[in-house]
Amino acid sequence: MARNEDEGFRVKPAAPKSRGGARSPRFVSQVLKQVSKTGAKSSGKNFGRPANTFGRGRVAASIAGQRLGPNARRVVIKSRFVVLRRASTNSVAQHLRYIERDGVTRDGQKGQAYGAETDKADLRAFQERVQGDRHQFRFIVSMEDGLELEDLKGFTRQLMRRMEIDLETRLDWVAVDHWDTDNPHTHIVLNGHTDGRASGREDLVIAPDYMAQGMRMRASELATEWLGPRTEAEIRQSLLREVDQQRLTSLDRVLIRQAGPDGIDLADNARHPQSQNALRERLQRLEGMGLAERMDANRWRLQPGMATTLDAMGQREEALETVRRALKGQLRECVVHEQPTYPVTGRIAGKGLADELHDRGYLVVDGVDGRAHYLKLPAGIALTDLPTNGIVEARPSGQEKPVDRNIATVAKDGVYQTADHVAQLKQAKDRDPRSAVDAHVRRLEALRRAGVVERLADGVWKVPPDLLQKARAHDAQKNKGVAIELRSHLSIEKQVRAIGATWLDRQLVGNASIASGEGFGADVRDAMRDRVDFLATQGLSEWRGQRVVLANDLLATLHDRELAAAGKALEKQTGRAYRPVQAGEQISGVYSRRIELTSGRFAMLESGIGFTLVPWKPVVERRLGQQVSAIMRDRSITWQLERGRSIAI
Repeated sequence: MARNEDEGFRVKPAAPKSRGGARSPRFVSQVLKQVSKTGAKSSGKNFGRPANTFGRGRVAASIAGQRLGPNARRVVIKSRFVVLRRASTNSVAQHLRYIERDGVTRDGQKGQAYGAETDKADLRAFQERVQGDRHQFRFIVSMEDGLELEDLKGFTRQLMRRMEIDLETRLDWVAVDHWDTDNPHTHIVLNGHTDGRASGREDLVIAPDYMAQGMRMRASELATEWLGPRTEAEIRQSLLREVDQQRLTSLDRVLIRQAGPDGIDLADNARHPQSQNALRERLQRLEGMGLAERMDANRWRLQPGMATTLDAMGQREEALETVRRALKGQLRECVVHEQPTYPVTGRIAGKGLADELHDRGYLVVDGVDGRAHYLKLPAGIALTDLPTNGIVEARPSGQEKPVDRNIATVAKDGVYQTADHVAQLKQAKDRDPRSAVDAHVRRLEALRRAGVVERLADGVWKVPPDLLQKARAHDAQKNKGVAIELRSHLSIEKQVRAIGATWLDRQLVGNASIASGEGFGADVRDAMRDRVDFLATQGLSEWRGQRVVLANDLLATLHDRELAAAGKALEKQTGRAYRPVQAGEQISGVYSRRIELTSGRFAMLESGIGFTLVPWKPVVERRLGQQVSAIMRDRSITWQLERGRSIAI
């Protein structure tokens, strides 16, 4: 019997196949993520499917906020789930330091962590209790009317008690209140285990619906109880404040939810004239920004990507306001960088967290080009290592460095030798060839640790023919977005009369010319002239008309003088003898402390016969109080950190 050709095709619905990649997201996950972006509510109340059936708080999530009306107090909660085994080893400690940082209290002082029963939480003990946990929760709780609360600590404690009831377990948490923004908010860190304190304690698993909605509803209930429902006047004022704002507002989210294939019909909202008027005014503002289009008297169409555009505008406005606060009335052209496309050098005028939940910082740099720059930093950069008024240089990651170009140029047949480089610099009448070569050696040491170059002997390196490409790839992988280097922890005012090799001295030796005659660039030029006058009193410089003559090996001379003075001062403090280190010498001792000097940071190594001062590197900080060894190479250092039975790495 002949078959109909139409019967030979059968559709078999199935989930889309993975398109490759170790972490290719499931199709359902992608759909739910996009649905969440549209402002949809929790899964138990939408889409005709049951709520999530795992985790604590799933029942509470379905009933939380049922009694709340449109006049309830509004609370925003940002949450982050941190898988500790994927985070860096010091992730918890670094986050706790961030939330307790200076300038976050009402009077601009350092923050103080508190807990359920104490106003001074022991963060060291809290951090020890997280050992062995699979994960940790981090929340930022911000109430719209937080300025009206007299007792923010009490509000947070009451919220956490209600969460304990919902989650049916005691919670191990600490919190810090922040008053450094327009809206006070609270950072809460919740350890990822249940009440069990012994080895049998369980992982704290919170239902996704409770994380998405339940916790916020509980906070809204509590805020409404404490401050009472919002009055009509408060609601009207809140809506009017949002009409003109250049950011993504609650009015915009309402418009996005109401938008359909035929646009937005405001006639459907006639029963709520107050809300309708606010939405109509907002649409008129969006039309002026090119983000909405009027179709007729009551119908509007939103432009694609409106939410993304408004979110970016809001971040830019916030960044510009941050720059204005940091400059304290000084007039500058402001530049906001997501990723800088050119090097930026200047003083650190301000710093803070651009993303408090993910510990991503920002810097406000008063540049030598006469402009103020707002820079977002990659995650993991510690703001404590970047002091205000210090001199910093920011560069796009993955760009060619002049030092790499010099190494490639000096190398002959794939071999770079410091002796050849010193000879070339002397022939070119460089003011301080030894210090210039030292900088190249430090770069070579960093590339050696990354496996890019090989050291054949002291002062002799084997470099690959594609050095520039490999060096750029190394920098791009190490510094995603922007590379930050602290050039000096001292302000230029303190550098003028400092004993030691300063950033100003390096500008003088390098014949640097500050491009702009305005702003910080003009301040630097004045400071350089004052520095020359001070060096003249030390016998290290001389004015010949308008030309400056610097002493030979100026940087090395200043470096050695400061190190000798610091050694004598530490001898009086410790009662131990200071022993200078010679180039090529191998030294060992217990790393006892980090010393901040004008010439840079130094590690103090103590042994039975005294102590030495050697250049500090971040890699050695993990060995505080332990035995370490190193080899001095001119003014650079190679650390040999021991593991187990003295295995050098």
